[in-house]
Amino acid sequence: MENLLKEILYLNSVSGDESKIASYLIGQILKRRSAWNVSPELFFGPDFQDNIILAFGNPQTAAFAHMDTVGFTSRYENQLVPVGGPEVWEGTWLQGRDPAGDIRCRLWEKEGNLFHDFPRGIQRGTLLAFEQDIKLFGGFIQAAYLDNRLGIYALLKLCETLENGLVVFSTYEEHGGGSMPFLLRFIFEKWGIRQALIADVTWVTDGVHLNEGAVISLRDSHIPRKSFLDRIIQKADESAVPYQLEVEAYGGSDGREIQLSPYPIDWCFIGVAEENPHTPAEKAAFYDLECMVKLYQYLMQNL
Repeated sequence: MENLLKEILYLNSVSGDESKIASYLIGQILKRRSAWNVSPELFFGPDFQDNIILAFGNPQTAAFAHMDTVGFTSRYENQLVPVGGPEVWEGTWLQGRDPAGDIRCRLWEKEGNLFHDFPRGIQRGTLLAFEQDIKLFGGFIQAAYLDNRLGIYALLKLCETLENGLVVFSTYEEHGGGSMPFLLRFIFEKWGIRQALIADVTWVTDGVHLNEGAVISLRDSHIPRKSFLDRIIQKADESAVPYQLEVEAYGGSDGREIQLSPYPIDWCFIGVAEENPHTPAEKAAFYDLECMVKLYQYLMQNL
């Protein structure tokens, strides 16, 4: 496993607290961009909160990956409140930090409420994340927060070869969104962007499997415009990169906020499938991640 992926997997960034991974990504971008085919213009800072935009050449298409993860917020009397939709496995180790120091505790549930077993009180509002435990076996990776560290990784690899396009790292996706409206306004008004790809992680289902290529989603709880999907599939066929088609009634991504925005921007979710979503043991295949990277490299240059 490349060190880059390992490093971002160990960075906590529960929704609302993305500053640490944003700072890491900015450092990596500044360090690496001189070796990329095109050195992008970088947009970040107070006007963008913790979001990051990289502009390559003459962009026509934007690729999005969210930086945040699910987690928990400390409440009162050892209670926890979910952030996003984490799966509750009793006994799961959580970690975080408050002004009194580092925190490592277990998660447990009683009468529909969530609690921690840390021996002292945790300051209210402290964010706790699944403790990371990366396992590699037989071409697979199992870890917390593959959603959406795999999307971040794929877009960083895309940056190495991208000549024209935007790469956008967004926040708050796991807990109802919030950063996309101003990001969409910025990229539409500055570059006239009218098409977007969403680099994220989806679920293994009866029709989507591990080790069968990237996943192009034809719909989830929202439905992209069919004429745009038809172009995506045509270009994916031209690329000869293995892919599988997803049709689901539930779930969502940053694509939801694009569809609900006032801007005429087409979108399509293209990512990798995983087992055990929103748990400490999400599982994905390196082959699918490789296919995802190759498909983004082709589509961003040919749409």
